[in-house]
Amino acid sequence: MSNAPVSAAAAAGLADAPVIEAFGLVKEFRGGDGGVIRVLNEVALTVGRGEMVAIVGESGAGKSTLLHMLGALERPSAGRVRLGGQAVESLNEEALDALRNRTVGFVFQFHHLLREFSAVENVMMPLRIAGVPDREARERAEALLERVGLASRLHHRPGALSGGEQQRTAVARALAARPAVLLADEPSGNLDRHNAEQLHDLFAELARDQSLGLVVVTHNQSLAARADRALSLEGGRLVESDVREVG
Repeated sequence: MSNAPVSAAAAAGLADAPVIEAFGLVKEFRGGDGGVIRVLNEVALTVGRGEMVAIVGESGAGKSTLLHMLGALERPSAGRVRLGGQAVESLNEEALDALRNRTVGFVFQFHHLLREFSAVENVMMPLRIAGVPDREARERAEALLERVGLASRLHHRPGALSGGEQQRTAVARALAARPAVLLADEPSGNLDRHNAEQLHDLFAELARDQSLGLVVVTHNQSLAARADRALSLEGGRLVESDVREVG
């Protein structure tokens, strides 16, 4: 293996390389009558660092299914996904878990915080699992909670946090392992308007400041309008969307 240094041009090329690439994604399910239902049909998507992409569409259109495939939680019936330049389809489950853990952060509609642990302990959890020393994990968690506006709430358990604070804690946890990709599924779906707007602002800032590839599935017009691109999933395909039509 060559130990030659990477040139500045090559390094710039690596930095500019897409963090998510999807080619010809198809997802089919077997219906109750035995027939095949095609939810996704030849979907293609590329997301770069620092880019926020919103995916909108009607309920049941397959948005969450697509997000799960982009994050290697679910395998497509056909097509290919690359995460951080790594082809997903060639990996066994162990290698896939390792890739997902170091490359992707997830934020869901329900925060799934561990209620017996404080905010900082929840954010430390993925780092502890990865074997990061406790002091380093705590410093990272505290810095992230400060970044999402919760410096004064480090030691509060989820039950003592508002809904918006719980979701921002979940965002900090998703960022703990320094992922290249952040995937969010209806992240403000359970929040009131004020807390939702705070979260939407945070997502837009994080994509830029953390140099993330961020994909968010949402019905929220305000969140979709903050994205660099809004795409609608219609008839199993992604098409450009006018976010003014999101409801």
